[in-house]
Amino acid sequence: MNTTTDPRARTKRAGARATGPDRLARSAHWHADRGLAVFPLRPGSKAPAVEDWPHVATTDAEQITRWWREAPYNIGVATGASGLLVIDLGQPKSAGEMVPEPWDTRGAACGRDVLDQLAADVGQAMPRTWMVSTPSGGQHLYYRQPDGAELGNSAGRLGWKIDTRGHGGYVVGAGSVIRGTRYLADVIRRPAILPDWIAAALTPPPTPTETPTGTPDPTNASAYTLAALAGELDKVLAAAPGHRNDTLNRAAFALGQLAGAHLLDESTARDELVSAAARIGLPPGEADRTITSGLTAGARHPRQQPA
Repeated sequence: MNTTTDPRARTKRAGARATGPDRLARSAHWHADRGLAVFPLRPGSKAPAVEDWPHVATTDAEQITRWWREAPYNIGVATGASGLLVIDLGQPKSAGEMVPEPWDTRGAACGRDVLDQLAADVGQAMPRTWMVSTPSGGQHLYYRQPDGAELGNSAGRLGWKIDTRGHGGYVVGAGSVIRGTRYLADVIRRPAILPDWIAAALTPPPTPTETPTGTPDPTNASAYTLAALAGELDKVLAAAPGHRNDTLNRAAFALGQLAGAHLLDESTARDELVSAAARIGLPPGEADRTITSGLTAGARHPRQQPA
């Protein structure tokens, strides 16, 4: 994959400002041509438009043409199928948002600040890689998974305003449109290998020999479940001051219902809610209590997936 420095060429290749009804289709093909497995997201949305997306995501040009002939779908990039670990850096803090320690005293104001400080702590600089700017002001950094690694998703594990998407996850690709604003590929080059220190921080400890039965696999979650998860997180992120804790509680209750019905992994729901709560500035202790209460209450009233 070659680096493109000419902004006009970069924009054209990324499908960021191409015109016409097939702009999103060209963006989908553009990703697939670079070895990234894609699938359709609902128009103007982050929610999958197909079921079983981790397994149907593809680089096949004919399938992509068939999909995008149906509607102006946004582009989902299946990170696991693409061999990627994408670092999702959250947007700069909003006015009045509380910054948790130790990032407050270190002057961090966004996910990029936190990542750069983490890299400095281990005496390394983040390698230049494929980078996409999101409509909210955040960034997606595309890295290749280390050989033999299958790192999954995380929320806040590396630090404040930093999530990751790997096996079982996806990101919204360049050219997609959310609320009238596009995801833009700012740096186009072959994704660099994920730094060892990040891979080590994201590698889970060995699992016990005995594991609980009946735990759902989040990579096989239905489109209904994924859409419900995305919808509840959007509500939390859009909550107005004074209503944020109540909104978080309602979202936790709704996702707890899905977890109680074995439609959603509770740990996935918790991780995503913790990340969303941190992004809107809720104190970690308060958010954790609210999330635990909501998930527990929701699990007592399982929600069934509609036919």
